[in-house]
Amino acid sequence: MPLDFVTLLAITAINLCMLAAVLPLIMGAGVSRAARSVQASLMLQALGWVALIVSTRVRGTVWDQLLSTASMAAIAGAQWALFIALRDWLGPRPGARWVPVLVVAIPLGYTLGFGHYAFRVGWSNFLLAALVLTVARATLMPQRPAPGRWRMLLCACLLLMAGFTAARGALGAFTSAYPSFSTPHPVNVGSAIAANITAVLGIVALMVAWRTEAEDRLRALATTDALTGIANRRGFDLQAQALLADALHTRESVTAVMFDLDHFKRINDTHGHDVGDRALELFASLLRDVLPAGGLAGRLGGEEFVALLKHAADVPAAQELDHRLRGRLAAATGQHLGFSLGYSAGTATVSPHRMPAPVHLRTDLMARADAALYRAKEQGRGHLLEAAVAA
Repeated sequence: MPLDFVTLLAITAINLCMLAAVLPLIMGAGVSRAARSVQASLMLQALGWVALIVSTRVRGTVWDQLLSTASMAAIAGAQWALFIALRDWLGPRPGARWVPVLVVAIPLGYTLGFGHYAFRVGWSNFLLAALVLTVARATLMPQRPAPGRWRMLLCACLLLMAGFTAARGALGAFTSAYPSFSTPHPVNVGSAIAANITAVLGIVALMVAWRTEAEDRLRALATTDALTGIANRRGFDLQAQALLADALHTRESVTAVMFDLDHFKRINDTHGHDVGDRALELFASLLRDVLPAGGLAGRLGGEEFVALLKHAADVPAAQELDHRLRGRLAAATGQHLGFSLGYSAGTATVSPHRMPAPVHLRTDLMARADAALYRAKEQGRGHLLEAAVAA
């Protein structure tokens, strides 16, 4: 039984419309910009195909040009929205400068050359194929951790559609076998079938990407302190084990510094808990700012904080951190809090040849830094005390 191209195209448009309507309901409110971009991409694709179908019913009129040009703009815009989603999920993507240029050039050239069928078909399809290939390339080599399965599936869908799009452009521009958009040519029919298949498989890939993003956000919430934005105890322990394992591999020393804000209960009692929270936020922000590259900071609870530093054996890492932090804190507290804020600190260092297993971090290095902190508090507060070198 012969397949009618317009019917296949209508099925594609219906599928896209249904997916575009259902996707926001599935994702719910408060989604990320990447998820909103995926929703916009589906909606634009659906509108583009609908406009293209309607344009076949008003062929030869001014509405034909308006609707088919709008279709080109919507379909190109859908690829731009998808590119934005990939950029948010995977980091900066190659081709970012060319995507908006192609998105504008496709409908502009199409409508300016509308009177010349071969030109408008060649122009729109070749440039659209280039745009889709650019988006397909954006699925590769992520700068942020991302599962490869959904990226490869999406890339395959995009490559398939880019191939059919380029083939339609070649037929329309250089042969007489494609006299109109609805010609039942095998390439046209195959393109419509591929559009249906890739619409389903593409949304599967994007749903997996969105689920991965949601899981990463939940994981971040579970390991981040809600008030200060730095790692909580659980998040710090997880990252600290990885840092210590890396230091063992690179033969670097590791220093732990424990911090306790001095007389914090008095701050809450005198100024209120809101001001106390501001003091915690300020300290965490400054600690994060002065932390050297590769370091790790966390809030263990209450007014207790910790930093873990990886460094060369002869670098006085804790002393440098303490000096910078006290200077920044002294300069900032008067302006932001209206009173001075101090802290006591204890530090311990482990050398590569004495490095404990990463799982023993809490019971060895951290315990010695914690003991040094309490001795600093007993000796008058407001200073850093170094733990004795481990035997």
